[in-house]
Amino acid sequence: MKSVFISYNQAYHEEIIELLGKLSLRGYTYWEVTQGRGSATGDPHLGSHAWPTLNSSLLVIVPADKVPTLLERLKAMDEETPAQGLRAFVWAVEASI
Repeated sequence: MKSVFISYNQAYHEEIIELLGKLSLRGYTYWEVTQGRGSATGDPHLGSHAWPTLNSSLLVIVPADKVPTLLERLKAMDEETPAQGLRAFVWAVEASI
C-alpha cells in the first residue's frame, strides 16, 4: 500500500473525486482549505488579498499497483491547466489498523 498526498487548486476538486471513483479508490481524507506555494513555479495560494486562490488536499491510501495510473491521470490534469496548480507525493504505508 502507498499513501498519495494530493495538493491542488480548489477548482480541481470535483475532477479529482471523480477520478478516484473511476479508479475504485473509495477512501480518502480531505482538507477543504490548505495554503501554500510551489517550490519552483506558480503563484502562491494563500487566501489573502494579494493571493486570493486557495488549495485543497487529499490523502488517499492506494494499492501499489494503482499508483502509476493515478499519478499519470493527475499529471495529465495538471498539464492541461498548469497555472491552476496540482502536485502529488507518494509515501510507503508501513502499517495500518
